[in-house]
This record gives sequence, structure tokens and C-alpha cells, in this order.
Amino acid sequence: MSGDLFSQDEPQGWQPLASRMRPNRLADYVGQQHLLGEGKPLRMALDQGRLHSMILWGPPGVGKTTLAKLVAENASAHFVTLSAVLAGVKDIRDVVEMARQRQMQSGKKTLLFVDEVHRFNKSQQDAFLPHVEEGLLIFVGATTENPSFALNNALLSRARVYLLKSLTEEDLVLMLRQALVQTKGLADLQLQLSDQQLCKIAKAADGDGRTVLNLLELVSDIAELRADGSRVVDETALAEVLMQGGRRFDRQGDMFYDQISAFHKSVRGSSPDGALYWFARMLDGGCDPLYVARRLLAIASEDIGNADPRALQITLNAWDIFERVGPAEGERAIAQAAVYCACAPKSNAVYSAWKAAQQIVRETGSLEVPHHLRNAPTGLMQSLGYGAEYRYAHDEPDAYAAGERYLPEEIFEQRFYQPTERGLERKIGEKLSYLRQLDELSDLKRYEES
Repeated sequence: MSGDLFSQDEPQGWQPLASRMRPNRLADYVGQQHLLGEGKPLRMALDQGRLHSMILWGPPGVGKTTLAKLVAENASAHFVTLSAVLAGVKDIRDVVEMARQRQMQSGKKTLLFVDEVHRFNKSQQDAFLPHVEEGLLIFVGATTENPSFALNNALLSRARVYLLKSLTEEDLVLMLRQALVQTKGLADLQLQLSDQQLCKIAKAADGDGRTVLNLLELVSDIAELRADGSRVVDETALAEVLMQGGRRFDRQGDMFYDQISAFHKSVRGSSPDGALYWFARMLDGGCDPLYVARRLLAIASEDIGNADPRALQITLNAWDIFERVGPAEGERAIAQAAVYCACAPKSNAVYSAWKAAQQIVRETGSLEVPHHLRNAPTGLMQSLGYGAEYRYAHDEPDAYAAGERYLPEEIFEQRFYQPTERGLERKIGEKLSYLRQLDELSDLKRYEES
């Protein structure tokens, strides 16, 4: 069993500030008050020493590992950590065997913390189930991915899911202040930082507690020593340290889908400001601009449709411009298309009509093509009535064959496309209404003649 895969104790020797500042008491834990505030169910369970298996879901640096350790400490359980990146089924079996021996010898419970549990495949996740079920292991998994997609239902049914949120700037400033005054932090350096500087560091960390302490450690390295033994940080030097701080974004996980969802909803909701903000956020995080261009094409069809058909062409043009002239001008073109789409009149009538047509096809099966709509390239086909009585629209008044039917007989009255009163669709609706009036007159005339 590899020592790299799991251990109970902290690594010895030099440790980064973020590791040294890990709290040993629940009272010192920063953030997640929606879970750990007074009277909250998780806090009450921990205070009473009632352990249960759980999944801690949240972005990096919000305290998942720390919370797992505090859970074990509160319940006097043996803490074992296992890395899903490195471990296999054999390592899981070894942990289970050690937990069984410990229970038999001392009666002490084992809390198994699995970091990045979403990286385990289904068979590896299944290996935990019987031992969690019998209570041999208190299972705590940490994941940055949505458990609904990353974990199998059997494991989810045996654990409670807790959503951990990004730390607020106030949380991060508190962590910085603790690190400056505690002996295991940077108290011996006598580092002097103004409230404004602390806020800048907190803002650059973007909700990540590990990052904020790493940044503080970097800042301490550039501090200037004064005659009185204290250290101060020059604003220019601070800016250089913080300039690399990036906003959160991942290209495959929830954060990616949350932000592209926010972008899409901003455009659909006619908010050019929201569209520009989320586009900028995604680019800042490393998103491919052409992914956004492709999404805009879908929006132009799904949410704008015939209310403004120009939206499709403008989004295509933005894509083309990006590929022809590169990111600097191309990103601006995509931004222009996003603003146009956000400001354009909205209609999902085509989208809804298409879905309705697909549903009718599924429900009605292979209805026959009416004979008058069939092609008749051979004499046999003509003798069977193919193409008979078909009316060529261009030979009719206004190029419209009033009363002609283009759907199978069983569903000839079906209407899929219902134009809205917005944008160009208002005119389209008026035309369709006029044409349907002609159909009604034609049907009435045909009825009277019969």
C-alpha cells in the first residue's frame, strides 16, 4: 500500500502557509455559515458527534479537506485520506482492512476522506458501498464536479451532499488577518498591510482560501524591512504579485456550464450588459471565443428566429471575422454580435414549431404522402395518380394555391408555426393570416360547388 496514496498525519518539514494555517477547531473554520452556522443541521450533527457519510461539493480552496478533518476530529474518528487520482480498488481494500482491524482492536471509527472522488470510475465507487452500508467507514468525498453527473446513484443514496460556496471577500480578509497575527502564520515577520491592501489580495484570490494565503506568502517575500523590524509592501510590487490572479473558470465542469448558461440567458433576456459581462468572464478564464460564437448561432435560431433573421447572418459574420483577422478584432466582432442578439426582438416560434413537428412525427408514424404531392416521372406513377391535381403555385394568383393541402390527410389541419407579434414575425403572421383566409374562402367555395 503506497504511502503517497493516503495518510493520517500532516506532512512533516516545511509547509506552505495555506497548510500551516489549517484550523484545528471548528470554531476557527472560516466560511460556509449556511452549513456551519448556529442551528444548521450539519453544525448540530458535528456538535453532537453524530457522523454520517457525505459529499462535499464546491470549487477549489473553499475548505473541503479542512472540513473533513474537523468532522473526524469532532467525532474522535481516525482520519484517513485517499487520492482518487492515484488510488485503485486494491488501495480501497487495504483501507477497508485497516479500518476493520482498528474497529476490532480499539472500537474507533474510521473516516475515509476521498479527494477528487469524481475521478473514481463506477467500479471503484461501488467498492465503497458495502462498507459504508455496514458502517465500517464514514465516507467523505470531495468534488468540484456536480455529484448528480460525477457519482453513481448508489453512492449518492448513502451520503448527504453539501454544497460549499466560494469564500466572500470578508472571509478571505479574515483569513489574511489570522495569518498575520498567528504564530504558525506570519506573525514573526511583523508584516504591515493596510486594509486596502488586504482587500486587494482578497479580491485577487477570487473566493479561493488556498490562493489568498499563497498570495500573502508571495507578498511577504517582497516586503521591505524597516528599521523597527516591521515589513511593508510597496503598491507597485503588490500589483505585480496580484496581476496574475485570474477569475474562476473550468472548461468542462459546472463553472463552464454555469457561465455559458448565464450568457445565453442574458442574450435571451435582452440584456446586452449581461451578455458582454459573461462573454468577458469566459474569455478571461480561457474559454475558446469560437465556442461562444457557436452558441450565438444557436441563440439566433432558437431565441430570435424569424423575429429578426439578420441575427443569424450577423453571428456568422462574427465567426468569419474571428477566423480571418484573429482574436483582437475577432473577439470584438463576437461581442458586437452578442449585443445585436441581445437587443434583437425575440421569438422561439420556429423552435417550438420544429419541436411540435418532431413530436407529431413520433406520434403518428409513417403517414402516406398525399398523391397530389408525389412526383410522377414514369407512366406507371402517372397512372397511379401520382401528381394528379397538383396546383403549381406560380400559376395561381399571388403565387398562392388557396386551399391546397401539404400535410397528410390525417393531420391536414395541424398548425406548427405560430408567429409572435414581435419584430418581423408580426408581418409574417399577418401574411399567414391573410393566406389562411384565402384557404377558408377556397374551402367554402369547394363545399358550395359540391
